[in-house]
Amino acid sequence: MRIDLNADTGESLGPWPLGEDEALIPLVSSVNVAAGFHAGDPVVIERTVALAVRHSVAIGAHPGYPDLAGFGRRAMGLSPTEIEAAVLYQVGAVAAFARAAGSDLRHVKAHGALYNRAARDEAAAAAIARAVRRFSGDLVLVGLAGSVLVAAGRAAGLAVAEEAFADRAYEADGSLRARDLPGAVLDDPAEAAAQALAIVRGSVAVAGGGMLAVRADTICVHGDLPGAVARARAVREALLGAGIEIRAPG
Repeated sequence: MRIDLNADTGESLGPWPLGEDEALIPLVSSVNVAAGFHAGDPVVIERTVALAVRHSVAIGAHPGYPDLAGFGRRAMGLSPTEIEAAVLYQVGAVAAFARAAGSDLRHVKAHGALYNRAARDEAAAAAIARAVRRFSGDLVLVGLAGSVLVAAGRAAGLAVAEEAFADRAYEADGSLRARDLPGAVLDDPAEAAAQALAIVRGSVAVAGGGMLAVRADTICVHGDLPGAVARARAVREALLGAGIEIRAPG
């Protein structure tokens, strides 16, 4: 058995640091680098890409809504045309730094409110898939497991990676529990590790009780949350201890 372990990274901005990328990146097999719209800036992108190259971690672009003030987690009414252009713009930015560092961009994963919208909105999902396909048909499109975005990626002829989350709670319909609800984030490293193992084995606990079947190619640990390094380390050790290989998709 094998799984990709990914983290959202590069979310600092100018003099305002966020996350512990230097400690987090060596623990994962792929990173999603903020592309400047919800977080990050050219210097942060370059620094994050360099860290990924140093640790032989696959580099992905993490495009979001143009919402620095809200960290890309607020709904915005961008049209499909605007979404497509915004994603293409951001993918190009991260790809430029990857190329300059002697590496390649491997995947694209939307961020925050854009990710959640694309999980259920066919027009938004198709716009993201078109943008990725226009840049390169060799890129892997990452989307919430079982979501509309995964289907849109396949329809566009892209390789896809279905994603699940070690540090987020789930609703019975397979969506992520809203962050303003209690228990939305799994703070305990042991709890996150146990959820990661359950995901690899094909199921995840849902709010209110019960289990939901899930098939995932990649598991995310959020880099912006306090305790991210401890959770990533616990997840990594649990997976390896169970004989599960950690490897980037593709």
